[in-house]
Amino acid sequence: MPTLNDIMSSLKKAGSVQTQNIYAKHGAPNGMFGVKVADMKKIAKTIKGDHEMGLKLFATGNPDAMYLASMVADGSRMKKSELNKWARDACWYMVSEYAVPEVAVAHRDAVGLANKWIAAKKEHIASCGWATYAKLLGSKTAAQELNIDEISKHIDDIESKIHDCPNRVRYTMNGFVIAAGGYLPKLTKKATAAARRIGKVHVEMGETSCKVPFAPDYIAKMHRRKK
Repeated sequence: MPTLNDIMSSLKKAGSVQTQNIYAKHGAPNGMFGVKVADMKKIAKTIKGDHEMGLKLFATGNPDAMYLASMVADGSRMKKSELNKWARDACWYMVSEYAVPEVAVAHRDAVGLANKWIAAKKEHIASCGWATYAKLLGSKTAAQELNIDEISKHIDDIESKIHDCPNRVRYTMNGFVIAAGGYLPKLTKKATAAARRIGKVHVEMGETSCKVPFAPDYIAKMHRRKK
């Protein structure tokens, strides 16, 4: 089985200046190798099932390694304190809004963790919370245990304050509304109506061409795909 040094060497070798520059435009911090996700998946196969390696990779603080950790670590085996540390230590939005939620949703109290993070004052932790809860809404295993009343209240809260929230929190709140309307038939009508009242959500996307999905249209698109 490869060691941590072996994996870090593989990441460094797989990185490129071109990918570094692309990620930098998305707000990535210095020190990253610039590894494409497709190449990370290849490396992940060499350590598949090595949960402890996933923890070690995240602890390096290297952006590439932290993202790779989400492909290896098992959230169901992690303590709340460990996942809370992951949410705090996430170094940019690709880690806080994608890598950490990917692992956190497997925890038995994923909803509790998401709600705790949503209430955080720090932007990256709050956005991690919304992204985690949104991912749960699309999870088949969690679908039977979701609290519709709680999710409905979250939609109300988002409608009332989204435009006054920090940048990435606005983005993930918008994603939550889309997930609620797209995945939960009981809330499709409410989420769509709330999204129309919210209107266009403005998010600073850096030096990229990325756009914020218009929630009403995206919810409708999700339902067309299902049909």
